[in-house]
Amino acid sequence: MNYEKLGLMMGLEIHQQLNTNEKLFCPCECELTDKKPGYRVLRNLRPTQSELGKIDRAAFEESRRKLTFLYDAYPHHTCLVETDDEPPHPLNQEALEIGLIIASLLNMQVVDEFHTMRKQVIDGSNTGGFQRTGLLANQGHMETPYGTVTIENLCLEEDAARKMGERKGKVEFRLDRLGIPLLEITTDPSMKHPEQVREVAYQIGQVLRSTKVKRGLGTIRQDLNISIKEGARVEIKGVQDLDSMAQMVKNEVKRQLKLIEIRDKLLERGADVEDEIYDLGEIFQDTESQIISKALKKGGKVLAIKLGGFRGLIGIEVQPNRRFGTELAGYAKKMGVAGIFHTDELPAYGITLEEVLEVNKLMGIEEDDAFILVADEGEKARNALEEVQRRARIAMDGVPEETRKALEDANTEYLRPLPTASRMYVETDIPAQVISKKRLNHVMANLPELPEEKKVRIIDEYDLSEDLASQLVRQDKVKQFEKIVVECGVEPTTVASLLAYTLKELRREGLDVDNLQDSHLLGTFRLLREGKISKDAVSDVLVGVIKENCHPEQAAEKLNLMMLSEDNVADIIMGIVSTNEKLVTERNMGAMGPLMGMAMKELKGKADGKLINKLLKEEIQKYLK
Repeated sequence: MNYEKLGLMMGLEIHQQLNTNEKLFCPCECELTDKKPGYRVLRNLRPTQSELGKIDRAAFEESRRKLTFLYDAYPHHTCLVETDDEPPHPLNQEALEIGLIIASLLNMQVVDEFHTMRKQVIDGSNTGGFQRTGLLANQGHMETPYGTVTIENLCLEEDAARKMGERKGKVEFRLDRLGIPLLEITTDPSMKHPEQVREVAYQIGQVLRSTKVKRGLGTIRQDLNISIKEGARVEIKGVQDLDSMAQMVKNEVKRQLKLIEIRDKLLERGADVEDEIYDLGEIFQDTESQIISKALKKGGKVLAIKLGGFRGLIGIEVQPNRRFGTELAGYAKKMGVAGIFHTDELPAYGITLEEVLEVNKLMGIEEDDAFILVADEGEKARNALEEVQRRARIAMDGVPEETRKALEDANTEYLRPLPTASRMYVETDIPAQVISKKRLNHVMANLPELPEEKKVRIIDEYDLSEDLASQLVRQDKVKQFEKIVVECGVEPTTVASLLAYTLKELRREGLDVDNLQDSHLLGTFRLLREGKISKDAVSDVLVGVIKENCHPEQAAEKLNLMMLSEDNVADIIMGIVSTNEKLVTERNMGAMGPLMGMAMKELKGKADGKLINKLLKEEIQKYLK
């Protein structure tokens, strides 16, 4: 695919939790909990006007869903600030300091004053209907193999509440995450190749990991902004896997190209979307479709709309295994329905050909026309079809600006319209924070080591190969590596190889290497330094530690991996030679190879290979004399 010709433009938004002692605007703990909540709060949220007197379209669409939000609160992890019943406390200075460090590492210009703003969010992730955020720095840059990427903005803000589930119009959240300090790093849309976004995300991630940030699943989240020349800007939320980024970009480009193709065919056909919503209850009174029958028995409605000129286009694949009908269904589902039926897939799902023909007759469906059918509670079904009508009309313009959710298969699904600047307004409860030159100079004088600098240093200091050094840096294991080498005094390459590759192999074998603590690794390498185990036995000892949940020395003893004395090794080798006298007599020193294999097999993990080689050679020479 010629991405340059298509006018592909991409930008990144990276959200990283900071590892501070307190939340951004209150002294609560910054840890998640699974404990029973101390109390619960029930809220309904509505959109408000921005400073310019406008209502944000994303907030307006969320409000149409008419959801109720239930929040779990906890004694040590939440307070009245999280429930929006108390004004925010002063800005967390530790979080501000970490933000200044990261801004400096990304070559950014720090603002003179930090002003907190309110960003309207009424999806329930914030109890007050807004998120507190502020611009900390801008105009940074980063070099990549594909060219320079501009880091546009760095914002310090609150993380959102954790969504736990949704059913029957009620959404449940936990407030433990709400208010944890979060950095939002935004690049410009200057990236032109799918592989570049992964490289930039990786590099920014490495910069973040060189500072005081949280680690683990959910502590860092990436959003992708993608557009092509004839398409539109689409924001993809929650991209977790860096390796899937390039494929996600390719799938989104394909989706936009297909939507443009559908637009052209609709315009060619003179397509139109009727306003009328038809009631088909009478046609489906005795239907065999379980979905429709169930809705009618509950007092629901079977409603439908006519899409003139859409027949055959609703079934077009726009992403791998996802069709244009899936796009329409995404809008309908936001109104609470389970899904839609459409002409391109019927008869099916218990809906007969006779029923389809009756619907066609009632609605005046002609050769190129299609219908969309929804069976659910009356108001819900009507709202869902109005959303489908809106999306179908947009199809005649091409690609809509949307916020979409990243899926595990590198596809995406509709979340909400793209937000606008109309969602921002001033936070009047928090004074501006002056950032002095003195404070900034102190930060600049104490910047942490960057990943590339770290790699060059450990290659030089420990005589490591570039591959091993790169793996240690990528896996964030340099600190652990240096601690083991310094405290245990063992050969650096052995330690680096185990951390970079051996542990990975053990994980592939199904072993829970995450349970290995630093004390286990240090204890194992001390056994190696003291000559109690061989280098070959190190990984076996760690396997024993994982499986038996014991200390390294206990594991070595249980597995019979403790090193033998030189006298014991000599006795075993003498026995091997005497048992194979005929081989030695026939081949003289040529017997060294086969006998060495036998000796290593018997003594694996119990003696050093160099010692075995030396003693075997001496024993053969003694026998021949």
